[in-house]
Amino acid sequence: MVTGLFDLDGRVAVVIGAAAGGLGERAARALTAHGATVALADLPGAGVGLAETAAACGGTTTAYAVDVTSEVSVRELAEQVLARHGRVDAVVNAAGVMLRKEVAETTVEEFERIVRVNLTGTWVVGREFGPRMAEAGWGRVINLTTVYAERVGPVPESAYYASKAGVVNVTRSLAAELGRSGVTVNALAPAVFYPTAMTAPLAESPDRLSWFAERTMLGRLGDPDTDFGGPVVFLASPASSYVTGQVLYVDGGWSAW
Repeated sequence: MVTGLFDLDGRVAVVIGAAAGGLGERAARALTAHGATVALADLPGAGVGLAETAAACGGTTTAYAVDVTSEVSVRELAEQVLARHGRVDAVVNAAGVMLRKEVAETTVEEFERIVRVNLTGTWVVGREFGPRMAEAGWGRVINLTTVYAERVGPVPESAYYASKAGVVNVTRSLAAELGRSGVTVNALAPAVFYPTAMTAPLAESPDRLSWFAERTMLGRLGDPDTDFGGPVVFLASPASSYVTGQVLYVDGGWSAW
């Protein structure tokens, strides 16, 4: 009975930002392992990375190009997946970019680009996929924010912090609009998972890596291969049917200090 709560057999999940090396890849692998057919999506030109993810999944996957800064591109993705699979049961939006730059050195154009990808892109994905799930009467939208959604860290990333804080309230707003149609909308807030494509540059700062690890209650960094898939599967599965509008911190206790 408990196992069945996490069974995704027959479900179709879309993972955006699924090219190899990031948390999107780990989400795709976990969903596939629990029986889902997974549509992998990432920027045009990410075909090699998507092929690597598909190989790592070892299950039923298809690949698509998408740019979350383009509403036309996201709409086409939703239509293509529906045309091919006939349904969309879950969407994981793991597309995101980071800018490590002090505010005095950050241009308006750079700030707006980060917000465009991380925040506006999340809203567009929710707008295009949410109502389609609502028509079917069941769905799961999972957005990626960060442990810094309601706080800031030691690295100057004002644009990133602002965009990810916005993702939290977009998540809550979508949850409020879609809940009575059987669609849940939640966010995952990871702390530092290492190594991933986004955190790889931290290898040049071992002292900072140690600080991040000590900052958690568990005294270690998140392992992308073992610590991320479970929360994704939970939020994508029937097990989370009464959970919506929430932020699940996957941070080793970072946010609880």
